[in-house]
Amino acid sequence: MRVPETCDALVAALRTYARHATPQQITQAQRIIEFVQTHVAPWRRSTIEGHLTASAWIVDEAQTHALLVHHKKLDQWLQPGGHIDEEDLGVFDAALREAREETGIEDFAIESVSAPPIFDVDVHEIPARGEEPAHFHYDIRYRFTALNRATTLNATEANALRWFPITQIAADETIDESVRRMALIFSAS
Repeated sequence: MRVPETCDALVAALRTYARHATPQQITQAQRIIEFVQTHVAPWRRSTIEGHLTASAWIVDEAQTHALLVHHKKLDQWLQPGGHIDEEDLGVFDAALREAREETGIEDFAIESVSAPPIFDVDVHEIPARGEEPAHFHYDIRYRFTALNRATTLNATEANALRWFPITQIAADETIDESVRRMALIFSAS
């Protein structure tokens, strides 16, 4: 990822996002801004206390269903996403790469390619596993519309992939709170 230009652009995008966010999301955005501004390479997994991650809220063209992946390690239905690679040009590029890798979908409608708005943010703790200590993911989430829901889904990086009605996601208390929040945000937009 390119620094410092990309980090500066991310901070600006987070400030823009916070202007229209809920108080809880403003707090999350401010926490991510502080993290980005106080770390040399906030996307690197070697940053012990945590790192930036990138996710995709993928909806169908009818805007009625969202695509979730059943995460192998966490055993939960979540949005596609993951770590930022050194080759990624920025956080949005990482979110798009992760969406393609985790779903097999190649074609997405994107609100704005030059400066895509942040859809949601979330800071969450990842439990310790093996040699890896507990740490935080500072997750930046972008919205994508899959142009062909009939595309054969590729679940090589997850237990399963499934299109869920957005109303079901919002109401299902077994689904992660931050995923339910994205369903509510999307429904309100």
